[in-house]
Amino acid sequence: MKNYLFLLLVAFYACKSADTSSNAPTPPVTAADTVGKFRNPLLTVGPDPWVTYKDGYYYVMHTTARNLRIYKTRTMSRLGVAPSFTVWTPPATGPNSRDIWAPELHNINGKWYIYYAADNNGVDATHRMFVLENESADPTQGTWADKGPLNLADNKWAIDGTILPLNGQLYFAWSGWENEMGGQQNLYLCKLTNPWTAEGPRVRISTPDYAWEKQGFGVNEGPEFLVHNNKLFLIYSASYCGTDLYALGQLSADTTANLLDAKSWTKSPTPVFGPYGTNGTYGVGHNSFFTTPTNSTTGPQENWLVYHANPGPGQGCGDQRSIRMQAFTWKADGSPDFGQPAGLTELLKRPSGE
Repeated sequence: MKNYLFLLLVAFYACKSADTSSNAPTPPVTAADTVGKFRNPLLTVGPDPWVTYKDGYYYVMHTTARNLRIYKTRTMSRLGVAPSFTVWTPPATGPNSRDIWAPELHNINGKWYIYYAADNNGVDATHRMFVLENESADPTQGTWADKGPLNLADNKWAIDGTILPLNGQLYFAWSGWENEMGGQQNLYLCKLTNPWTAEGPRVRISTPDYAWEKQGFGVNEGPEFLVHNNKLFLIYSASYCGTDLYALGQLSADTTANLLDAKSWTKSPTPVFGPYGTNGTYGVGHNSFFTTPTNSTTGPQENWLVYHANPGPGQGCGDQRSIRMQAFTWKADGSPDFGQPAGLTELLKRPSGE
């Protein structure tokens, strides 16, 4: 009898325990809202990204080192499935035969131009800037004519060139050495008489002054122009790209100033984006910008920052660098507010119109 009562009690408490468990409240599960959103990276391999928008399409380039390739897409957030077109392959030998770096695609006076850095058979000290021209409405079609080297003043080492049309004048900015000995990289500026011809002296407008510009060694590179109202900003990359402390710096000037006077430019004493080492954002830098189109169907115009970063620490200047993007706004003083680099798990709203 005792054994029988014991078994009844065990069964009763087992049932009670099961009932209590089944009636316990279930923590609510909120599904991630992925509608109209995306995650970085856009491309898992994409050092030195560049993007421009024209006639409904975004055109994207990045360093491949061995050729010039253009991606064409209507939706930047879906760049990973966009078709790509190899538009130029370097000659086997010669001054622009190797190490094809940081290409940029620009539409100037109805023609397309690609600016790229290259060297003579892998000799880094021979890096110079070169130009291609295409009269086709679509830069992935037509013929790219070689306009040769840009022949910048002093004929020194030069990479990361970019162009700015402002107040009826073409300007060209790049990263270069002061002499033939290498080492510290500075930012230089000059005028152009046309998209492939430099004019006058080169003017040094920035050197690595601060500690955050000298990690690894002193570097100012990857300059990119950004115009907002009556202010001109030159956003550049600072410190050696092989370090996780690669970051974006900023120079600013009035759009009416004499840009070839180094005193016209003011440098931000701190980085304006990065360095940041969390959740897959290491060594952020080498940026470009785009603005979304605006009409009754695409929504409000937005400003976007495109850049590369490594997913992990210590990955340096190689093909681990992937293309990222995020929207930015403007501060009360008219300067850009880039915020912090978005982590790889963060869901971001797609650009307007997508």
